[in-house]
Amino acid sequence: MKALLLIIISISITKIIPQDVGISLSGFVKTDIIFDSRQTVSLREGHFLLYPQPEKLDLNNNDVNAKANFNILSIQTRLSGKIKGPKAFESESSGYIEAEFFGTSDGDINGLRLRHAFVKFDWGKTFLLVGQTWHPLFIDEVFPGVVSFNTGAPFQPFSRNPQIRLSHKFDNFRLILTAASQRDFTSSGPEGFSSSYLRNSLIPILNANIQFVKDVNNLFGVGVDYKKIIPRIVTSKNFVTDISISTLSITGYVKLNPKPFLLKSQVVYGYNLSDLMMLGGYAVRSINQTDGKEEYTGIKVLSFWGEIIYGKEIEYGLFIGYSKNLGADDIISGAYYGRSTNIDKIYRISPRVQYNSGNSRISTELEYTSAYYGINDNLNKGKVINSKSFNNLRFLVAVYQFF
Repeated sequence: MKALLLIIISISITKIIPQDVGISLSGFVKTDIIFDSRQTVSLREGHFLLYPQPEKLDLNNNDVNAKANFNILSIQTRLSGKIKGPKAFESESSGYIEAEFFGTSDGDINGLRLRHAFVKFDWGKTFLLVGQTWHPLFIDEVFPGVVSFNTGAPFQPFSRNPQIRLSHKFDNFRLILTAASQRDFTSSGPEGFSSSYLRNSLIPILNANIQFVKDVNNLFGVGVDYKKIIPRIVTSKNFVTDISISTLSITGYVKLNPKPFLLKSQVVYGYNLSDLMMLGGYAVRSINQTDGKEEYTGIKVLSFWGEIIYGKEIEYGLFIGYSKNLGADDIISGAYYGRSTNIDKIYRISPRVQYNSGNSRISTELEYTSAYYGINDNLNKGKVINSKSFNNLRFLVAVYQFF
């Protein structure tokens, strides 16, 4: 009903706005048929897969999480609106809105969720974007083309953030500067996942990217990302605190088109990346026993993914990903905050075949993911030891109709 109302409103607006303004609707209907060989760490009834669950033994020493499961879901169905505005501030103005039926939580599955909503002013070589779109570590021009909705997570940074983004092109080079907040994808802390830790720091996420762009299918870039959060504003002993943790992350990425192939790859090295659906986070390195004030240390993660694509009407693709927990810079004496900080490493191999015909597509994908769970050695800077691998094989069939 909400989607129908949105379409009706969009069509009505199109009829009354000036001729130099236009609104075009697009999107797709998608249904995923999913089989998993094991219980998984995932979102929306298993739809957004991250990695397999660890061992969980019953009273007979049987692994509860070894149970296979399946699902059929259409919650990725998406509606987009591209808005062409009149001249503004001597620029070409435009807007973009995109929503889907993924919901904002498992309890809201099938609910309409905002993905993108931004205004853009384009002066030719310079553009300014204000609104919600991909995190600047998610490179719009270089991301995995996998069938799975995880889009390569947890190896690929995955997050959409409200932001201000300024881009300027110098011949074949492009400089992109971004200041961002958090909304649906947030940092971990004493109160769970929340945007309050970043908001209380008074400093947005700051990011800079430099790209060399030959053409749309050949580019190389590097970026740096800064984030400061304040996990607590009051200690467990009821004393005000403003102790923060500041972290840096760096990335490098490339897209090449040695015809008839298309190659894409990205590497990320950084701290406290759990808000990007990646491994890691941070931990308490010291606690003042008098007032309960905590100091923190970031957990480092090295992540890599790459893929090769061949074909158009029938497309063949192969994705590989690897992520490694490198521990912290300090000995740890308190709690861990993040995403699966007891995983040492994860790897994934994922081949796919997609058949395109007209506006329709049928896709199949095998996604083999292995996660190595262990225990954190606090005296060895939180590194994961005595790890054991648990594996999941996902078979996915997706049917699309684009419009």
